Amino acid sequence: MARRSRILSRTFLAAVIASFSVASNAGDAPGLPAPHKEVKDAFPAQKHFSPYAGRNFPTQVFWGDTHLHTGMSMDAGAFGARLDPEDAYRFARGEELTSSTGLKVRLSRPLDFLVVADHSDNMGFFPRLYDGDPQLLADPTGRRWYDMIQEGGQKAVQVAVEIIVAFSQDKFPEALDSRPGDRAFRSAWEVAIKAADKYNDPGNFTAFIGYEWTSNTKGNNLHRVVIHRDDGNKASMVLPYTTLRPEGSDNPRDLWRWMNTYEEKTGGQVLAIAHNGNLSNGIMFPIVDSFTGKPLDRDYAETRMRWEPLYEVTQIKGDGEAHPFLSPNDEFADYETWDQGNLDLSVVKKNDMLQYEYARTALQTGLQLKRKTGTNPYKFGMIGATDSHTALATAQEDNFFGKHSGAEPGPKRWEHPMAQVGDKKYEGWAMVGSGLAGVWARENTREAIFDAMMRKETYATTGSRMLIRFFGGWDFNKNDTLSRLPADIGYAKGVPMGADLPKMPKGKKAPSFLVAALKDPLSGNLDRIQIVKGWVDGSGKRQEKIYEVVWGDADKRKLNSKGKLPPVGNTVNVRTATWTNTIGDPELIGVWTDPDFNPKHEAVYYARVLEIPTPRWTAYEARRFNVKMDKEVPMITQERAYTSPIWYTP
Repeated sequence: MARRSRILSRTFLAAVIASFSVASNAGDAPGLPAPHKEVKDAFPAQKHFSPYAGRNFPTQVFWGDTHLHTGMSMDAGAFGARLDPEDAYRFARGEELTSSTGLKVRLSRPLDFLVVADHSDNMGFFPRLYDGDPQLLADPTGRRWYDMIQEGGQKAVQVAVEIIVAFSQDKFPEALDSRPGDRAFRSAWEVAIKAADKYNDPGNFTAFIGYEWTSNTKGNNLHRVVIHRDDGNKASMVLPYTTLRPEGSDNPRDLWRWMNTYEEKTGGQVLAIAHNGNLSNGIMFPIVDSFTGKPLDRDYAETRMRWEPLYEVTQIKGDGEAHPFLSPNDEFADYETWDQGNLDLSVVKKNDMLQYEYARTALQTGLQLKRKTGTNPYKFGMIGATDSHTALATAQEDNFFGKHSGAEPGPKRWEHPMAQVGDKKYEGWAMVGSGLAGVWARENTREAIFDAMMRKETYATTGSRMLIRFFGGWDFNKNDTLSRLPADIGYAKGVPMGADLPKMPKGKKAPSFLVAALKDPLSGNLDRIQIVKGWVDGSGKRQEKIYEVVWGDADKRKLNSKGKLPPVGNTVNVRTATWTNTIGDPELIGVWTDPDFNPKHEAVYYARVLEIPTPRWTAYEARRFNVKMDKEVPMITQERAYTSPIWYTP
């Protein structure tokens, strides 16, 4: 194990951050190294005296939100969102806006890209309802919903919940449906396309065209965000897919068929990103198809892997990396856990559902399924997103505007349910200030970012903008941690996050990994970097283990006999919602070689990076509004990041 950490001055740290983003050769010999043969076609070798010329690999991480709703979504509008797609893109680019509840709001730093992903189901419905369309008001339910929305406040929130439940339980009034082919549906899609094309600014800001396909039968969440690589010329040729039959379907297989048809008809490209497996009640990462009752086959595995390269692992409705029931030896597994039931809380969660809901276990299940079908359906990379329904992509704890416009900042939002169905509810204080997607790409364009997503060179954070590099290979050693430019060595000697390890060379006994992280200048120091390994043993059982690779305050903290590391400490002052960076380190870099490697067993590895404890959004809210919250309300968080995995195949 190689470990190195260093406390840096603020000025030097800024320079180091730049060097992580501009990753190129800083060695004595001039010129860039040739990329590893596994990625040579993607990044052709170029040699120059200047190490910053002719760079042949992704040198910047671009930050974005791939999952944002505006007032165009049927539920967001009912919740009170009055901002539209243009507002969402303006805000993401760094402009100051007034929120739907009248609050001034601005990001601490602009985002690099955004996907406005309004629901395709009933697209165009809410603007018609809000405007009092006579056709909708002629229906008794439409009339009642309209009156409650005009009343506003919690009455409007109640309408949103009723819409979600009616849609989930297949009881949405047919007279209120907005379907593909309807004028309102097509008009709403045109609004989304025009806004994205208007604010897309190659090189400066990327506005993706997208939508959310909302499979939610019986309240079981199988939602996917669909993202276009294309501009409006192609995206307008085919209307979004919905779950409403007969035009649509709630089965992901049918969505994938639609995606294939789209690409064949337009020559364009699309991908899909699933989210909130924690609200699926055991059907997000199945081994038996919930629609057919049959075991998954090779066709399912190949098709899912083709269209779904990424998984949204963290967002406002809970963190989906791991669950303490599945990972009892992981002291960090119980992070912002949402495990009450399915999305509309119509069915309570059972423990036997959990293994089919969380990303870590799904990665291991994918290895098991590969043994049976020949293909791994769960070979996905990681990203985070907000799933905010406010048109405001706010994932920073001190600037968190909530899940929907009925839960924007205020002295009582912590005690008001985010949503309530009968006597069951999601607590307002349980909303999670998460997350963001970090994408390593060569430029800020639709094409470059989309392509990086397809190759899974991405990572998820819970809102922090820490910079992370993760490489796997067979030749990394402790001397590689001395470089100020880890990507230079990483691409030359190995493969990046999201890739497969090359075949094991003769004479090598185990893979090695180079991992490096730099703190977000506006957030906490780094606590530690861990590597999470999953594999399938000789008997076909799932296994996992977490390894401490490198950590802050290494002169004070040592591993115990069980390989556990003492906590980093806690400097948070909850009353003032402040902390000090007197613990942890601003940067960490290390090389780790798998000590338990068995070349016969397929394995998957990803890095988890933890910050020191910092104030949660609830602490900021308590201070700003001078309110005292109940003891059960968490006031401290430990922001984190999850890299896309690297896979080993014998």
